[in-house]
Amino acid sequence: MLTKLSFRQLLLGVFLLIAVLLSAASLHALWTLDRLAAHSRDSGRHALALTENTQQLAERSVAMARSARQFLVLDDPAFRKRYADAWREARTALDAVATALPYTPPATFERWRHAGEQAWEILQAPARPRSSARQQALEKVLAPLPSVNAELADEVKQEVERRNSALLSELDQRRGVLKGQVMASIVLAALLAGGFGLWLSRPLAQIESAIDRLGENRYDQPIVVRGPSDLQHVGQQLNWLRQRLSDLEADKARFLRHISHELKTPLAALREGVALLEDGVAGALSPNQREIAGILNQNTAALQSQIEALLRYNAATFDAHHLQREPTDMAALLAQSVDGQRLQWQAAGLSVAIEGRAAPIAVDADKLAVVASNLLSNALRFSPPGGQIVFRLAESDGKLLLDCIDQGPGVAPADAARIFEPFYQGSRQPAGARRGNGIGLSIVHEYIAAHGGALQLLPSDQGAHFRIELAYET
Repeated sequence: MLTKLSFRQLLLGVFLLIAVLLSAASLHALWTLDRLAAHSRDSGRHALALTENTQQLAERSVAMARSARQFLVLDDPAFRKRYADAWREARTALDAVATALPYTPPATFERWRHAGEQAWEILQAPARPRSSARQQALEKVLAPLPSVNAELADEVKQEVERRNSALLSELDQRRGVLKGQVMASIVLAALLAGGFGLWLSRPLAQIESAIDRLGENRYDQPIVVRGPSDLQHVGQQLNWLRQRLSDLEADKARFLRHISHELKTPLAALREGVALLEDGVAGALSPNQREIAGILNQNTAALQSQIEALLRYNAATFDAHHLQREPTDMAALLAQSVDGQRLQWQAAGLSVAIEGRAAPIAVDADKLAVVASNLLSNALRFSPPGGQIVFRLAESDGKLLLDCIDQGPGVAPADAARIFEPFYQGSRQPAGARRGNGIGLSIVHEYIAAHGGALQLLPSDQGAHFRIELAYET
């Protein structure tokens, strides 16, 4: 299903998914904060109303006691009415307090109500000669009200503290939940971004690898890109390009073989004719004619060498794509190559040393032997008499390192970028030597690239320093 979508659509979808996830966490956090703020406001209003009702209850208790005493002394019905009004307001406040204090024992409120009712009964009773008895009875009935009011005030204080504690506890709980949700959202968003990033980067890596193979002239492996539809289409286009380049490479190879064959026959006849002229078969040559025949012989030999070099490079390019890997001791392989050219480097008065060791590596031994021989031949060509050529083996970061160092003039900075191009010859050529054909290092580059390695020209104070890197297979 995902492969039917384009890279842009998938990328937009991932961004939207992460945005929705983080937005949901943010909205939930805002909703939680609003809810806590509402609870805090409700608790504040509840505490304020409860305190006001408690104060009003205490004030009405004082007003009831004062009105009752005044009625008993003056026997004025207006004071009894005041008591009734204060009692009614006090009962309203008492009911509000009782509703707001669910954990307070009901007996406390009953004591208050009972005292108010008894006082009202005393005030409604007919007057007696001994009003002092009624006064004492009234004082006895109203006496518990201050203690009940104080008890209710303590209960109100405890209720307010309980609600505050519950609010703080809920706040801590909600904060923990929000913290967990935020952390989970961040982790999930990171996992989504990382997972989709890896999934989307895989086809890009496949495209990059395919382009690298095309750049290294490796056309034997089909290019398949798995992923979004537009990247799959890019993979199909690259595979079409691979086939076209492969066909062009085959056409080029056929053309080179054909033209080389066609050139070799007349060239051989030309060399044979020049040789016959130099031998005097057609008659004795004058000095000027012999000089011209020598020039012709030299140039036909150079032309034949170039044609043979072209054929060798073409064959090497073809062979580079057909590797026969096997565990190979590079030190032993280097020793064989050095020994194979012993006559050349001894005749030039040079010494060749092999330093270091490395574990066996799976390579095509025949092609690596050509690599070593070409590096040595190149170093022999440019080394001064009495110089030394060093092959150095080492291992680093899962790779085999092979350095070839000589004491020649080195590579000119202007030539460094093109030194591995076929038929390219640098400006620093040895004096008096016949110019080479410029394919030795090109073949080395082709064989090392076919092994998935790297060939570099490293900076050096004296001579040329080439380094080969080959990865060990895991």
